[in-house]
Amino acid sequence: MTDLDARSLRDAYDTQIRPEIPDPLPAGVTVDRDGPLVRILGLDQRGFITYRTLDGLAGPELDVLIARQVEFFRARGEGVEWKLNGHDEPADLGDRLRAAGFVPEDLETVVVGPVAALAAAVPVPPEGVRLREVTSREDLERIAAMEEAVWNEDRSHLVTGLAKEIEADPQSITIVVAEAGDTVVSAGWVRYLRNTGFATLWGGSTLPEWRRKGVYRALVAYRARLAEQRGKTLVQVDCSPDSRPILERLGLVAVTTTTPYVYTP
Repeated sequence: MTDLDARSLRDAYDTQIRPEIPDPLPAGVTVDRDGPLVRILGLDQRGFITYRTLDGLAGPELDVLIARQVEFFRARGEGVEWKLNGHDEPADLGDRLRAAGFVPEDLETVVVGPVAALAAAVPVPPEGVRLREVTSREDLERIAAMEEAVWNEDRSHLVTGLAKEIEADPQSITIVVAEAGDTVVSAGWVRYLRNTGFATLWGGSTLPEWRRKGVYRALVAYRARLAEQRGKTLVQVDCSPDSRPILERLGLVAVTTTTPYVYTP
């Protein structure tokens, strides 16, 4: 792909996906606005701040806006994630977030590309592994347990969050597990964004002993086919350094980076 292609894909990401607001809103989830910012409350274990652009805010005015978010979530006794993309302006936004008490977590790469390229791959998992679409709370709990084994941290919020999305609109998300016997070895989900050409892929954590066997690639291809069946033409993933080479080989293009900046009262 050329630089122009990457820029066009980034523009599509900015205009069609951002700000990232659940649609429909799950029960108990609320959205409010503060200037250019959108605050999403009640979806996960902490709040979420998203936006398309900061409308040129910079310097002291931007510091005031950031300080209001700190005070808002401090008063709630709740943490919050500010999703910062690498091409967001102003360029010193990350520095200003850190000065206000936000802590950056791991950087990921945003990749975008045609669904058709991923869907053309044959979703064949390794021998002994099957892919299965799931909706039950029991299966969501099994996914969370697998992720906790991978990351060595509490992932119970996944159960609540995914269950809320399924309840709000089961047609907006599909959750897929990769199983070896009774063991969930990996899992991922695909969201079909309303009124856009996009599907977005999430999850993909895999137990260490099952990595480099084609499990992740099979999950990607399977979910891409689901997206294609629903008329989606583009797919977007926030990917780790491990998954980025796989996705780029399948035709996705790096368009920017994303870093969660987290404030904890």
